[in-house]
Amino acid sequence: MSADGNNNKSGSKELPKQETKRLDLAKVDPKCAEWMDDCIKRLNSLYNNTGTDICNIMSGFEIIAIIRLVENIFMDESNLCEAEAPIKVVGDIHAQFQDLNRLFDLIGRVPEEKMMFLGDYVDRGPQGIEVLMLLFCLKIRYRDRIFILRGNHETASVNKIYGFYVECQMKYGVGIWWDFQSCFNRIPMAGLISKKVLCMHGGLSPELVSLDTIRNIPRPCEPLDRGLLIDLLWSDPTNKGEGWFHSIRGISYMFGKAVVEQACKTLDIDLIIRAHQVVQDGYEMMTGRRLITVFSVPNYCSQFTNAAAVVCLNANLEISFQQMLPPPLPPTAKAKAAPSIANDTNVENAKADKEFIKPYVKV
Repeated sequence: MSADGNNNKSGSKELPKQETKRLDLAKVDPKCAEWMDDCIKRLNSLYNNTGTDICNIMSGFEIIAIIRLVENIFMDESNLCEAEAPIKVVGDIHAQFQDLNRLFDLIGRVPEEKMMFLGDYVDRGPQGIEVLMLLFCLKIRYRDRIFILRGNHETASVNKIYGFYVECQMKYGVGIWWDFQSCFNRIPMAGLISKKVLCMHGGLSPELVSLDTIRNIPRPCEPLDRGLLIDLLWSDPTNKGEGWFHSIRGISYMFGKAVVEQACKTLDIDLIIRAHQVVQDGYEMMTGRRLITVFSVPNYCSQFTNAAAVVCLNANLEISFQQMLPPPLPPTAKAKAAPSIANDTNVENAKADKEFIKPYVKV
């Protein structure tokens, strides 16, 4: 495993991509395409530019117009949105707009790369609106090249507490926070890649008896305190046992290896990719190799020394990863390594599982 000049690891080979016909917004609605291109250009100008705020480049009225457009696109998609490999799967971003762009510098950008995002775009960091606007504009412009799923922080009860409400209030006023909540209630809850890889933010649910169970969730929807919606956003894997357990979060469940294996058999899938938990290397393979946790921003909240990663699936659904190592934190930061969550309790087995996912090399 080698490292390039940016301390980013690279390694395993990907098969050549099979070109598929892309939707071209420029032919369908050239004015909208021109507008989105301009929005993306303006948003990209904020990268490495601490002297300019999103309030200087986008009005509240424009943001609301973008929200209304992307809401319609989300509602046109299934609640289990489907995509074909090759594709890159991205975990939590948490309003770290600058780190998101550094990650794009490493893994490529839409539309050249197809991507699926697993939620938690807001809270904790300072630039949740910037993250959302960039992803929403990319979705409007290239709707078949980027897939956006909902995370547990895309709910009003959570993002009113952990930063996004205050960010909206400071930048545009509280009213725009309500517009975002309306949009969040329309974002798909899960994704299916090439019929064989199930993706969501949180994890499995006792109520997930078929993929149609997800497809049939009505939207707009607001997750309550229990049930399938909550579990898709909140549940966690564990290596502390085989079955279902009460979650230490106080909401939803924790689930073990046997639950994952049974779900793969019942749902006729090969792999589950989820996010929701910070992991030290940016990715972690659960014992049994049927579930991967991915986390895609480094130095989470300046409390951890974690790397960021994305999971890459080639046309044959072979798994690899791209990793962005964390920059140094200031000496005053009291950061620590992120704990393991669901890897094998046997050290040698855990090492073998980790090495099963090879670093990605672009052909």
